[in-house]
Amino acid sequence: MAKRLQVILQDPEYREIQRAARSQRMSIAQWVRQALNSPRREEPLGSMDRKLAVIRAAAQHEFPSGDIDHMLAEIETGYMGGTR
Repeated sequence: MAKRLQVILQDPEYREIQRAARSQRMSIAQWVRQALNSPRREEPLGSMDRKLAVIRAAAQHEFPSGDIDHMLAEIETGYMGGTR
């Protein structure tokens, strides 16, 4: 469901936004939506405490793992498209 948002701007602010939108060849509405979406995408999802708790819990486990040099060599071989 779409919602309408009304923002009251002083004339100089509006003209500045209008110029910015015009320079990017978009409507003012598109420019404002883009400006509102940008910080929202950068906002981390979930709380820092929850993320740290998950990392701490995962660090408690011990799983078998291959030799790091061997694994890196296999990865590099895959990048080069070759076989071992």
